[in-house]
Amino acid sequence: MKAFFRWMWAHWKLSLALVAGLMVFSVAVGISGAYVLAYTSTEEFCVSCHEMTYNQVEYKGTIHDTNRTGVRAICTNCHVPHEPGPLVLAKIKATKDLYYTYISPSIDTPEKFEAKRAAMAQKIWRDMKENDSHTCRSCHRADKMNVELQSAKAQARHAKGKAEGKTCIECHFGIAHKEPDGPGPAELFSASGAKPQ
Repeated sequence: MKAFFRWMWAHWKLSLALVAGLMVFSVAVGISGAYVLAYTSTEEFCVSCHEMTYNQVEYKGTIHDTNRTGVRAICTNCHVPHEPGPLVLAKIKATKDLYYTYISPSIDTPEKFEAKRAAMAQKIWRDMKENDSHTCRSCHRADKMNVELQSAKAQARHAKGKAEGKTCIECHFGIAHKEPDGPGPAELFSASGAKPQ
């Protein structure tokens, strides 16, 4: 190791150039990585696969698309974690979608999409149950809800859900997408919170 440092000291200009090059490379990788993460989190990117246009059509006009305040939730607000580590992991896992989109298309027609709608929804519901509807809570914070502005029915249901340890997805689903045929989250999850088979 001493020999390496002696060599670097003897060739300080080359060493400085190598260190500077490494720093420029690291910054370039960081910037390009950040750009890729940001670009792949846009609504335009999410619906660029024609399979996702089915979702976009049913999302249009929902409360998450158009509302009195103009605040919109796009695909990644609900379907991708917001913290850096889990975000990168989710993006890596999402590369499997390239296989199902381009190599072995499984939802490339409206008919195929409808045939898989329930299975896809149930996977999302399970994920949201496991993470306590984390992406919902990144916008809808219970500590910031003005309970007095909720209807009496909503107040009672929220109190009951909290007492029973329920998470958002167990009651609030089919909000931005058409509800699939078959059981909803309430039927899939037992009162004990067990995951469906």
